[in-house]
Amino acid sequence: MTDTATNASPPRLYEIVERALRSSIGAGRLPAGLVLLEGPIAEVFQTSRAPVQRALARLEADGLIHRFEGRGYLVGPEAAGAAPLRADIRGFGLDAAEEIDEAQQSRASWERIYATAERQIASCLVFGRYRIVEAEMADHFGVSRTVVRDVLGRLQERGLIEKNASSHWIAGPLTARAIRELYEMRRLLEPPALVSAAPSVPSGDIEAMLDRLRRAEAAGPRPPPETMDEIEEDLHVRCVLATPNARLADALRHNQLPLLATHAFTRSLGIADDQPILTEHRLVLELLAQEAWPAAAAVLETHLQAAERRAVARLKTLAVIPVPANLAPYLTKTSEHG
Repeated sequence: MTDTATNASPPRLYEIVERALRSSIGAGRLPAGLVLLEGPIAEVFQTSRAPVQRALARLEADGLIHRFEGRGYLVGPEAAGAAPLRADIRGFGLDAAEEIDEAQQSRASWERIYATAERQIASCLVFGRYRIVEAEMADHFGVSRTVVRDVLGRLQERGLIEKNASSHWIAGPLTARAIRELYEMRRLLEPPALVSAAPSVPSGDIEAMLDRLRRAEAAGPRPPPETMDEIEEDLHVRCVLATPNARLADALRHNQLPLLATHAFTRSLGIADDQPILTEHRLVLELLAQEAWPAAAAVLETHLQAAERRAVARLKTLAVIPVPANLAPYLTKTSEHG
């Protein structure tokens, strides 16, 4: 994450938890061998398990904690060989309740407009380069510029927009070259991420995803856009991004969002052919259900190759479509480069 994005956004819950744990480990307040469990840590920080899980994964990636034969993590590198120490985490002085509360209040503000802003900005990517005007965006959503910067900072982290040399927020253009480069990264990263994630995806979840997909196949040639968006998320977010490698998941989010968001927009225009996607996704999920994980990864790679070809073809179709008149008013066409 860039410094710009960090300054633009208050810390997320997992970042607060990670920072508190990292500081306590570095200061020796959490002794080597101490068993760290998600549930008790979530209680200390008054949050759900999800941010704790991500914080622990990041600490593990940096070698500050490690897994062992029991449940949870042990403080310290695996090579240290410390014996497991089971103790009540509440007795080690961890406390960030006030900072967590502030982050949750901020989250409530930006989450209210995030999905709409993402969709509106994605709708302009294929039509050229657009500047996002903070003040106009704040007026449009009826929020403060602080909330707007929080949203834009997160969109920057996820690769949908960027800041140029003049510190202007810029969206687009999504060119054929950019599409090919994004898909190349996804082909390199998503199949191994799926293999690492698959063992932790509950079989019941996979069956539910297959059921949703089969119902969409049976519904006719054009499933509702909302259904297709959820099917895309089933495979590429709920399965692939379940990888325990937090850094890999972050890189994948950066490469997925511009493509998934833009595809959702073209689907809303009625120019997306979703039947091949349904078939390809079903093949991957069926292999996951059989625990044939390397085969599922190979089919996923084939799916991404086909998706790239379809995305480039859609771009050619969009080139002859007039720019929609209902683009968000805070988006201004510009020749500024990122």
